[in-house]
Amino acid sequence: MKKLTIIVLGLLSIPAFSQIAIGKSAVTAGSNVSLEFYDNADNTKGIVVPWTTTVANNPVAYNATTGVGYRGIQGTVADGTLIFDLSDKKLKYMKSGAWSDLTGSPTFPLTVKDSSNNDVVFTQFNAINSTLQDNAKEVNNAKSAIGTNAATDTTSGILVLTDTNRAMVLPKVANPHLNIINPAPGMMAYDTVKKQLAVYNGTVWSFWKP
Repeated sequence: MKKLTIIVLGLLSIPAFSQIAIGKSAVTAGSNVSLEFYDNADNTKGIVVPWTTTVANNPVAYNATTGVGYRGIQGTVADGTLIFDLSDKKLKYMKSGAWSDLTGSPTFPLTVKDSSNNDVVFTQFNAINSTLQDNAKEVNNAKSAIGTNAATDTTSGILVLTDTNRAMVLPKVANPHLNIINPAPGMMAYDTVKKQLAVYNGTVWSFWKP
């Protein structure tokens, strides 16, 4: 399965842009969009949020030399930050200075697909599979900023949307729980049938509506 994954690894910086379209030639004309994805009716892809943990250096100690393990999210976390928390296998977002859970609890063993569509089996998430890990790590100041304030923004994060009058539009998928085959933990999409936010925690889809 091909899936859209936003990952910034081993980069010092990425140039700032004002509006970005991924999987399509341009953002929707006349819209207040910072980041928008392919949104035709046949879309079967979501985005995968960064895998990290709210628990610093635990339960798998991060080795800065080899890149093995995960060190936990660092520094001040801005409201609106999205992560897939490896410590408890939950997709979370920062709300009013506290982490809010968007998912249920997966059961193990768990099988997912890697980027080559091969099965990768997890017996638990805190034993990071080397096929997916590949000894890759972010440098401390890896960051991509999008928006008119990108050049001066100081928010901590690997992907930051800096506009105050624009927003990101999630990939739109009809029935993502049926049409996204072998989704990765931490995947998100907008369900055009249920009109809800759909998030996947590695075992089940959860649907959220205001």
